[in-house]
Amino acid sequence: MKKAVLLAVLVAAVVALLAGLRGQGLDLDGLRDLILRLRVWQGENAALFVLACFVIYVAVAALSLPLAVWMTLGAGALFGFWQGLLIVSFASSMGATLAFLAARYLLRDLVRARLGARAAAIDEGMRRDGPFFLFSLRLIPVIPFFAVNLLMGLTPMRTPTFYLVSQAGMLAGTAVYVNAGTQLARLESLSGIVSAPLLFSFALLGLFPWIARMVLNLLKRRRVYARWTRPGSFDRNLIVIGAGSAGLVSAYIAAATRAKVTLVEANRMGGDCLNYGCVPSKALIRSAKLAHQMRKADRYGLCATEPAIPFARVMARIHKVIADIAPHDSVERYTGLGVEVLQGYARLVDPWTVEIAMKDGQVRRLTTRAVIIATGAAPFVPPLPGLDDVGYLTSDTLWDRLGDREHAPKRLVVLGGGPIGAELAQSFARLGSRVIQIEMAPRLMMREDAEVSALVRASLEADGVQVLTGHKALACGIADGEKWIEVEHEGETRRIAFDEMIAAVGRAPRLKGLGLEELGIEVDRVVETNAYLETLYPNILAAGDVAGPYQFTHTAGHQAWFAAVNALFGDVKRFKADYRVIPWATFTDPEVARVGLSEAEAREKGIAFEVTRYGIEELDRAIADGSAQGFVKVLTLPGKDRILGVTIVGEHAGDLIAEFVLAMKHGLGLGKILGTIHIYPTLAEANRSAAGEWRRAHVSPRLLAWVERYHAWRRG
Repeated sequence: MKKAVLLAVLVAAVVALLAGLRGQGLDLDGLRDLILRLRVWQGENAALFVLACFVIYVAVAALSLPLAVWMTLGAGALFGFWQGLLIVSFASSMGATLAFLAARYLLRDLVRARLGARAAAIDEGMRRDGPFFLFSLRLIPVIPFFAVNLLMGLTPMRTPTFYLVSQAGMLAGTAVYVNAGTQLARLESLSGIVSAPLLFSFALLGLFPWIARMVLNLLKRRRVYARWTRPGSFDRNLIVIGAGSAGLVSAYIAAATRAKVTLVEANRMGGDCLNYGCVPSKALIRSAKLAHQMRKADRYGLCATEPAIPFARVMARIHKVIADIAPHDSVERYTGLGVEVLQGYARLVDPWTVEIAMKDGQVRRLTTRAVIIATGAAPFVPPLPGLDDVGYLTSDTLWDRLGDREHAPKRLVVLGGGPIGAELAQSFARLGSRVIQIEMAPRLMMREDAEVSALVRASLEADGVQVLTGHKALACGIADGEKWIEVEHEGETRRIAFDEMIAAVGRAPRLKGLGLEELGIEVDRVVETNAYLETLYPNILAAGDVAGPYQFTHTAGHQAWFAAVNALFGDVKRFKADYRVIPWATFTDPEVARVGLSEAEAREKGIAFEVTRYGIEELDRAIADGSAQGFVKVLTLPGKDRILGVTIVGEHAGDLIAEFVLAMKHGLGLGKILGTIHIYPTLAEANRSAAGEWRRAHVSPRLLAWVERYHAWRRG
């Protein structure tokens, strides 16, 4: 209320002043007459006159009245160049700062609430480039100064920064107009103040912040590279370390642009996804799902049967799937594309030199203009006492370690309740293991909304998984030849016996042995990079799991495009990695897929939203397929169809989410999805039905009442 009243008072004051000025001659002749009358007051009390002019100028600038040019000319005529410049320079900057503060107090909260998530991106840009941007606008007034004052008040720019930059940026223009005021008698029009050469000079001054930043970046670059000797020429344009998703895409792009590129891989081509992660886990999930469907065949009018599960054959199929896909990522394929592939361990000697310890014992040193680190991640093993004594599996090792087993482990502990843990727990339970899943957090899959976690938990428990959330693992050991793990829950401890354990508590980037610490490259949880995926050294970039912030195969490939283009062409044009629309899926049964915000994330960030939900149990195709469980949940801006986030739980959710990913990427709302024909009967109709639910919820009752009256009139 206070803000509203104050805003009303200010608006009323501005309107009243403008009304008072209406009819006044705001031209050079009128200004000359006013100057003659003011000189009398100036002569009677010079000090008070200066103070009055200063205060009036501050008020005019603060209220954004269109008098600044005339007052600046008048100051030059009344006080001369130096005194006039001093008065106007400080008064205009102080008035602008008052307008800045008024906009911040009165309008910023309202505008930020309207902007929602976009406010964070604007804030980041202003923190990085705000002073340069403001300085340019002050030098070249392409936007009226009063608008600049108000707009900057809506940003996080600090008040002292705004004042000082405004003081410096407006000085040149102020000097021009004050000097013109000293020659007021000779001026015929305002066009006589500004000439083409002067405008050109202002344009050059406007470029100064960007030129200054380029110079600062060059100086910073020289300082970073100061202790190294740069080679006179290079053996390669690009060396890529790691042949997973990010490394393969980077090398492919380099070869496609005819760069000379070397790809170094210490282990298997294709990285974790092909050999240990996405591919084998999905092959396991498919076999497990078929076993589950055989047990539940009576749902489809068939005879349910307990499947015989020769576990060794299941694992053999998984290895065959890997072998069938491997040629897509093979040495032969990439060599044929023009990539030199070296099998060995790479280490950075200096920013341009990579030493490669080859598998055959040789050591090679290659110089390169740029390096992309794409070494991926490995399973994180928790520091649990006794863990090494009992032995453990990870998502990397289980495929080989269990490959020759005739049966799945009888008693299996899965440590971790994230996506990997949930997928493996359900699959092994369906393949005959008695699975106990242990998670320290209060629920499974903490990144998802609580209702999603509950649905996944119910599905796992229906398959026989014993889910222990809120249980902290304390230690492992062996007693009487039997392995055990001790857990704590609500102050009580107990031991759980098992035959095998899978540690699935997360993944950590592979960064050891690369020489990053010796080069001074910051390494915390991941390699520290900027928005362009550059490390401390602009020619050394990182992509994929080593760079974060996402550990998905598709985001690794996405980052690789930016890393490769910036590495090869960054001196001409650089591109910031774009994380605006990142989807992911967990391939439990039912699947969970998400893009954008969840409800919990929107609340944490203070983003206003409304929820539209469509239950898949109502979908014809899902009913026919016997998979009528789950939902499509869409978050939109209140009253609008702009999509903030989507969660899908159900059969093929990872495929269904693609339509929403496309819509969010290109700014399409639910109305566009509703207006798109979807084949009947398909699961994809769930997306259109969700859009239809949104439309029904936003039909105006008043409009419906009028339509009803219209139909009644038509009936007579």
